[in-house]
Amino acid sequence: MQTRKIGQTDVSEIGFGCMSLSHGYGDRPDRATAEAILNKALEIGHTHLDTASVYGLGHNETLVGEVLGKRRREFHLASKCGLWIAEGKRVIDGRPATIRKTLEDSLRRLQTDHIDLYYLHRPDPNTPIEDTAGAFADFIAEGKIGSYGLSECGAGIVRRAHAVHPVTALQTEYSLWTRNPEIAVLQTCKELGIAFVAFSPLGRGYLSASPPSPDRLEPSDIRRSMPRFDAANYPENLALLAPLQAVADELGCTLAQLSLAWVLAQGDHIVPIPGTGKLDHLVENADSAKVRLDAATAARVGAIINQNTVHGGRYSPANQLDVDTEEFAA
Repeated sequence: MQTRKIGQTDVSEIGFGCMSLSHGYGDRPDRATAEAILNKALEIGHTHLDTASVYGLGHNETLVGEVLGKRRREFHLASKCGLWIAEGKRVIDGRPATIRKTLEDSLRRLQTDHIDLYYLHRPDPNTPIEDTAGAFADFIAEGKIGSYGLSECGAGIVRRAHAVHPVTALQTEYSLWTRNPEIAVLQTCKELGIAFVAFSPLGRGYLSASPPSPDRLEPSDIRRSMPRFDAANYPENLALLAPLQAVADELGCTLAQLSLAWVLAQGDHIVPIPGTGKLDHLVENADSAKVRLDAATAARVGAIINQNTVHGGRYSPANQLDVDTEEFAA
């Protein structure tokens, strides 16, 4: 697999998002499967792994630490702070004392003394981003993290944080059906030399040969609350997949591989981090690196699924309040 830069570090151009092994999409894989996936991810070339303290309320970091602790030098490790679940409610807290406590807990769970890239998971409206960025700068000086990033933040917050201490990466959702980064942050990252890490580059499973059936989702599956998967919008969105599959067939790749190749084609500062709980999907996604789209094909693909053709918002109104990403005009 070819490499791209996150800060001064060369990482695999496709990273691996670990969330699905612990959190988000219903029942988590059993321990043996999760271990096999993590080890296989390294074996097939993924050198950037992404986790967070909130995934499974510590379960994901613990899993990564226990399974890959002895292979720590083989990969670039990212985790996140500032978001937790307490008494069933989301808590966003970017205060320096809070994220310091979270960092210490994460280091313990991950069985390491150093996290390469440490993100603020969500912007805290009650804490100036300058205060949080200053705390990250302290963690860097102490050698506990190598660099810091922001997640689900707009260009304005990125610039404010960057003025305190350089931001290394911005992470937010980006795929054919989530194009918000194209409004401002993709260009801002390119201008400032910030890596853009794209989570959910396969549309939370939508951009695959077997898109999820909403009526079969587990009660705890986060897609149940997402408007794009509801009974009114999802049939309209599924209808967009046939012409996309036709392009994939022309190129001799899968729909997921085409979708990931499109993300890669949007800029060499972009590092997608697809996640999965299935070994065959892990290998399929990694093989997307073999698919290269010319400008005309990328434009053709992007015209099929985009903000104007997709039905429904990406988050529920309540969860939308927790992000600062720019939105297209209604």
